[in-house]
Amino acid sequence: MALPTAHFGSTGHVSSRIIFGAAALGGMSQDKADATIEQVVAAGVNHFDTASSYGESELRLAPWLASRRNEVFLATKTRERSGTAARAELELSLTRLGVDQVDLIQLHNLVEQDEWEQAHGPGGAVEAMAQARDEGLVRFIGVTGHGTRIPGMHLKSLAEFDYASVLFPHNTTMMASDAYRSDVEELLAICAEKQVAAQTIKAIARGRWPEGIDGKRFSWYEPLEDVDAIGRAVRAVLGDPQLFLNTTSDARKLAVIFDAVTSGLPAPTQQELQDDVAMFGISPLFDGRELERI
Repeated sequence: MALPTAHFGSTGHVSSRIIFGAAALGGMSQDKADATIEQVVAAGVNHFDTASSYGESELRLAPWLASRRNEVFLATKTRERSGTAARAELELSLTRLGVDQVDLIQLHNLVEQDEWEQAHGPGGAVEAMAQARDEGLVRFIGVTGHGTRIPGMHLKSLAEFDYASVLFPHNTTMMASDAYRSDVEELLAICAEKQVAAQTIKAIARGRWPEGIDGKRFSWYEPLEDVDAIGRAVRAVLGDPQLFLNTTSDARKLAVIFDAVTSGLPAPTQQELQDDVAMFGISPLFDGRELERI
């Protein structure tokens, strides 16, 4: 069974509904990155998401892109809010990726009001990215974010500018919040109306890392380890045909995620998801205070 695909908003691209979160490449050797990219492409993924802030990720993608750029929808991000700085970061990304154009530039984690006002104001990042689009350096502009407030901020952003995509957290514990779920439902209704692509993150998060845990960490949160629970978490997101799912930065989970999608198993019931919460101690990553700026 192949990975499912869907139109990525109004961009005209038919994207795999699993998007490769290329933050996974950030700390890898080039050989390991090459093998990971081949694994992703072989699975049927045709959409890569990276950022200049993801360590060496853009540099690790460059050798593959040199000969196969036309095989993927390529997205990167800027954390800058002023137009001058955002333009400089975009140009750095183009250089690091070794490309003349990216398909999507995203304003990364635009959640704070003062940053939102600067980005959308005169001389701000939105104005600069629109100019870059006019020049052919980017094709589309999106906006991303983390935390409990981001669906509401995305609604504000979509009312201000014609973004092509949004990105926000979506998993069982976050969607269990009435307030958060209501904001997501409102956001998805607007996205459907405006043909804006809806990307999700943190599907397989178990919670924040407990204190005192030693060893390597491949994502800033603790991911689920149980294969069946990961499968249910992934299928829960993709059970909504409007949603795309970005893979975790822990590349060890890629095969499990792909298998979950191609297994042919149905989306889990709410009871199954709640049973996983209880069995594996899944807890919300965000509480409206800490970690909102990650």
